[in-house]
Order: sequence, then structure tokens, then C-alpha cells
Amino acid sequence: MTTNVELHHGDCLQGMGQLPAGQVDLVVTSPPYNLGIDYNTYRDTSERQAFIAWCLEWAAEVKRVMADDASFFLNVGAVPKNPLLPHQLLLALTDGDDPLFILQNTFHWVKSISVETRGGDTISTGHFKPINSKRYVNDCHEYVFHLTKSGEVTLDRKGAGVPYVHKSNISRWGHTEGEDKRCRGNTWFIPYDTIKNRSRDRPHPATFPVGLVQQCIRIHGKGENTHLLDPFNGIGTSALAAVRSGIISYTGFDIDADYLDVTRERLRAEHEEPAETT
Repeated sequence: MTTNVELHHGDCLQGMGQLPAGQVDLVVTSPPYNLGIDYNTYRDTSERQAFIAWCLEWAAEVKRVMADDASFFLNVGAVPKNPLLPHQLLLALTDGDDPLFILQNTFHWVKSISVETRGGDTISTGHFKPINSKRYVNDCHEYVFHLTKSGEVTLDRKGAGVPYVHKSNISRWGHTEGEDKRCRGNTWFIPYDTIKNRSRDRPHPATFPVGLVQQCIRIHGKGENTHLLDPFNGIGTSALAAVRSGIISYTGFDIDADYLDVTRERLRAEHEEPAETT
């Protein structure tokens, strides 16, 4: 299926206001973290309460355009000396007598991990930004909060599943239904793609891998009929995931025209021309 990609240059709050209510199946996004990240256009240094108030505004528009059975996957990171932002934002979105969203699942996006094999070897894999500190350890993960309107949205748990290590479990447990695949759980190891030139291959200071968005598409389980929205398009990672997953449509907003140009170039490399932008 050819994905209909629509890119819009402008503020997502205003842009989403032009979309009809209840038409989006899936939202995957990573907003600015308010941690002083050096974006081209956006100034990532708001006072904390003002930042959260702004997030509540655009999140309310996200909720309006979502279908009742839609999923909203919100990726939020932090830094070791300022670790509370993801939790403060989550509480703002889900707390109170009439919350915007229900937290249905919390996923941990693991960028780098070290594990010990049964043979006693330690294997390290993935990518992380090392820090030089006597107080903090390297931060190798971010949160992905799965938010829904009701807390009762059905997922395709095996859509993002993994095969059994011990194949005898397939016949031993009735819930497998004979299939060599189980729920992956809420820990997702998805490393960044290896790049040769940061300014050319990843000209954005805060991106997530295409595989992370593809994982959200799979587990939400709507297949090719999914309409995906990313209010903070950046350089088009969600758009690429939409194209590679073969879903019906993608809508992205960004205030930075240069980032949208990069998105178009990435889509052209995937042989998918975006629709005219506004």
C-alpha cells in the first residue's frame, strides 16, 4: 500500500485544530523535553510549569482528533540531574477527577544494554551518550507512555512479539495457540541506526529510531488501515516508519521548515513523495 503522507509547516496546536475529530488511529510523538536541547527554531528553555501547561494544550488537541480506540505513545526523556520531567508531565496528563488520558502501559525504550550470557560472557550493545560524572551513571533509556481515552484499548500483543527461546513452551502452554511468538513485554531494546555523519545523516538533536515507531504501529494492531499522527514531525522518523509499515496515511506538523525539507529528502530516498504541505 502507498502511504498518503501529509506534511504541514506550522504550529501543531493550530494545525491539529484544522483536523476533524476522532479520525486518528495512532499518535506517536516525542515533544521538546524542555531540557535546553539546541533545536534549529524552538527554544527549549521554558519555565517548567509553563512548559507543562503548553503540553496540556496540545495534548487536548491530540485527544480530540483521536478515535475512541486510538493509542497515544508519548516518548519523553530526561537527564540525570533533572530526572522528574517525564513523571511530572505524565501526572499532569493523567491526574485529577477528569484526566485527559488514562495510562494504559509504560514502555522502557532501552538504547544500550549489557547482559551476561549463560556462558559467563558480558555483551554490550546499542548506543548511548556517555557522561563524565561522579554522581550519575550513563542514562541508557527513555520512557514511552501508552495513553488512551479509556484505558481499555485492545492491543496486538504478539504483533510486536518475540519467538520462544525454549520451543517446548509452544506446546506446553495453551495460551500460545501453537504459535512461536510471545508478548515482548514492556522493555524494548531498540538501538539507534549506525550513522557515519551526524550533520548529514541525523541533523536533529533529539530523534528516536524508526524501529520505535514501527513497534508502536505493530502493537496497536490496526494494520494497513492506520492513520498515524506525529505533532512534532522533526526530520520525519514517524513518516518513514509509516511508509515502511505500509499504513494508509501519515500526518506530521513542524515549525521548522528545514526539518520538513530533510523529511522530504528521506521520503524521496524511500521512493515516497509527500503530499503538498501547508
